[in-house]
Amino acid sequence: MSSNSSQPSPEPPHPERVTDRMKVVSYGGGVQSTALLVLAAQRRIDYRIFLFANVGDDSEHPATLEYLRQVAAPFAAKHGLEIKQLAKTRRDGTTETLMGQLIKPEARSIPIPVRMHNGAPGRRACTADFKIKVVGRWLRTQGVTAAAPADVAIGISLDEIHRANRRRAEEYERIEYPLLDLGLRRADCEQIISEAGLPVPPKSACFFCPFKTVGSWRQQRLEEPELFAKSVRLEKVINERRRLLGRDEVFLSRYGRPLDEAIAVPDSQVVDNETAACDSGWCMT
Repeated sequence: MSSNSSQPSPEPPHPERVTDRMKVVSYGGGVQSTALLVLAAQRRIDYRIFLFANVGDDSEHPATLEYLRQVAAPFAAKHGLEIKQLAKTRRDGTTETLMGQLIKPEARSIPIPVRMHNGAPGRRACTADFKIKVVGRWLRTQGVTAAAPADVAIGISLDEIHRANRRRAEEYERIEYPLLDLGLRRADCEQIISEAGLPVPPKSACFFCPFKTVGSWRQQRLEEPELFAKSVRLEKVINERRRLLGRDEVFLSRYGRPLDEAIAVPDSQVVDNETAACDSGWCMT
């Protein structure tokens, strides 16, 4: 009889006991996730890999892409961190962008939360399809499973705690909120970034996102007329296709009117107290 035959079989590892679980940050290119990048560089949080799910160079705000390439990526490399750019790919290996999906002539559904006549946002699939699933696919290629999930950090700060919800986690991930754990607000994040010698990034989101506040739309029309014109054109393309399908108009702003009619040139006296409505935590950080 073998000398170890009486020994009990080793117990399979339990997810709670995994000590070398992959740890990544969902990097959106905005203030909060850039603060996470700085905190990681300072070894105040234990993350080395930052995953940027790029919904498309034709869809992301150009300022976010410029910040990523000119500021965030060099900073990460200097401090031994890695920013990986991910994209949604088709079965043939080609890349699909959110804008490309929206303007396809044969498209019948709209993945972004366009507004109805009453201003209410419709259902959306953009965050799931172009961010959550893209990150999940990459994690699974690295061997992450439901039995050995990854820790995925999301940059939600204390003043946006209502956006935090671990119940949305996929089976292969454990959502973490390091900024909440540290009790940091957006203003704290801006200070952390500035003290590291970096410029504070703009809020990250698709430039045509229907969750943009009215004030943000006004600012885009005044300061980024080319982007505003692209947003206006996108809204028209969507509605041209909907008319052919016999469906009601939809809009990118909450005013229930075409964007170029609804958004006036900003008035310096107008105060915008709105906040972005996206509650997934994956965008606008």
